[in-house]
Amino acid sequence: MENAVKFEKSSFNKRLKSMLKVDFRRMWRSGLLYILIACAFIMPVLMTVMMTMMDGSVSVDPQTGAETVIHGPENAWQNIGALPGGETMGGMDVMSMCNINMIFMAVCVFVCLFISDDFRSGYAKNLFTVRPNKSDYVVSKTLAGFVCGGMMLIAYFIGAVIGGAISGLSFELHGLTAGNIVMCMTAKIFLMLVFVSIFTLISVAAKQKTWLAVCASLGGGMLLFMMVPMITPLSSTFMNVILCIAGGAMFAFGLGACSKRVLLKTSLV
Repeated sequence: MENAVKFEKSSFNKRLKSMLKVDFRRMWRSGLLYILIACAFIMPVLMTVMMTMMDGSVSVDPQTGAETVIHGPENAWQNIGALPGGETMGGMDVMSMCNINMIFMAVCVFVCLFISDDFRSGYAKNLFTVRPNKSDYVVSKTLAGFVCGGMMLIAYFIGAVIGGAISGLSFELHGLTAGNIVMCMTAKIFLMLVFVSIFTLISVAAKQKTWLAVCASLGGGMLLFMMVPMITPLSSTFMNVILCIAGGAMFAFGLGACSKRVLLKTSLV
């Protein structure tokens, strides 16, 4: 009796492991990743130093003659979030918007370019011909974007500390503890999964149209951007971390299913 040829069915875990291996190899070899991380590191250093140098300078409106005094930051942690009593501290109007939370929007550049390159080069079409299941592709891209976003947040944090030290700013916590800072950063990293899931869905819908993916991602991210300071304040506790983990998991699962649906129902070119 001849031996029958048996084809082993590839499980989701095996397909995902293979997809992750390919995507992370591409990510580590991509210059875009290191450019974004470098920008995330340099941004708080330059911003803190420049604003400190401009502290106390006066600008005059040529039409009305009104004078505006520019206030620089007084505390290094203002790059991360608002401190208790921060409304009385200089520079809070600017620093409340131009701080680490900008990274949540900046990571859309990596996600959109990373995914659109697959469709523009024809890699996605060839991939889905061999692997008709789209779930592993969506999960892999989401995790790659999540890792990139987490690294950018850490790079910004390091840059904020170095920028504060160079500018001679205070590192006083105003009643907070180092544990609050750790919880704040941990919550922000897990919250990144929410934004990456949104950007992944928009990118797979836009496919090779990078400009459309970036513009739509920025617009979609802005819907939740103003909630970031409230969800991940400097006074974060373990509860904030749990909420961000739960929210990130829910968005990743829900929007991941939507991304898979988009890939199944739309053309791959």
